[in-house]
Amino acid sequence: MTITAENVNGGAESVVDAEFVRDFARKVRENVQRVFVGKDEAIELAIIAMLGRGHVLLEDVPGTGKTTLAKTIAASLGLDFKRVQFTPDLVPSDVLGVNIYNAGSGNFEFKSGPIFTQILLADEINRATPRTQSALLEAMQEQQVSIDGVTMALGSPFLVLATLNPVEMEGTFMLPEAQLDRFLLKLTIGYPSDEEESRMLRRFQTGDGAVTVEVCAEAEDVEKARDIVEHIQIADHVREYLVAVVRATRNNAQIRLGASPRASLALQHAAQAKAAINGREYVMPDDIKSMASAVLSHRVVLESSMQMRRRDAGQVVDDVVAQIPVPIER
Repeated sequence: MTITAENVNGGAESVVDAEFVRDFARKVRENVQRVFVGKDEAIELAIIAMLGRGHVLLEDVPGTGKTTLAKTIAASLGLDFKRVQFTPDLVPSDVLGVNIYNAGSGNFEFKSGPIFTQILLADEINRATPRTQSALLEAMQEQQVSIDGVTMALGSPFLVLATLNPVEMEGTFMLPEAQLDRFLLKLTIGYPSDEEESRMLRRFQTGDGAVTVEVCAEAEDVEKARDIVEHIQIADHVREYLVAVVRATRNNAQIRLGASPRASLALQHAAQAKAAINGREYVMPDDIKSMASAVLSHRVVLESSMQMRRRDAGQVVDDVVAQIPVPIER
């Protein structure tokens, strides 16, 4: 179904073609599944983040396929992909780039860093110092970088997938709240099921395990899908439900620091993308419920008593959402 919606920028009518987004997401998902066996939810969340113009924080143990997921999504869309291994000796210029003096011309020439790409894998981001981590803030929020007083725009689409190893804590630096708040959502891949692991072993039994990934969409398709997602409708009573969910994190005994207003925007964008990939032109409360944990869990800080009990922030967010009455449209 295709409907028209008022364009908030100029008052003109724009077409909201949710079926295009649904077909786009399906093609990308199926293409990624050729290499990334199982874990359909992780693939879907990564697609949602891209459509919601956000970034992804991947927290999982080594060997679960974080790098494979990022590379396969980039290959499926024909996007430029770069990887940065974050280490304690990494400095901001290693990521952003640096001006180098050319003795022949007598001028400074800019040598761009790996951030000038479309999909950037920031591997083990918490191993870099806070100064280097903060170099990504402007790029993630405003899709631009400032070097020596000069502001340069990044390409579009631009997506950062950052990985965290939750087991190894030696030689790591905690990500500040401002950095975490820039990620649209956090996801974990987890170990595959018995059946998924068996399928993976059969698929990559011979050779080096390389599988050719064909380009199934283009950057223009990503931009078109993003524009459609921005116009997915949210009824007033559904938006009020979203606000109630976020506000509940700020008034909960288990949470010391609740979700910010930026989290409300992130949850709205994620819910719009969730609705669109399901072929709907409107957001339902179930879209908000299904995205709440992925969007809010890394944005809240639990009370120390909850941390001592090893309560997971995602579980606490799920408990909070379960207590909010779901609106019913009359």
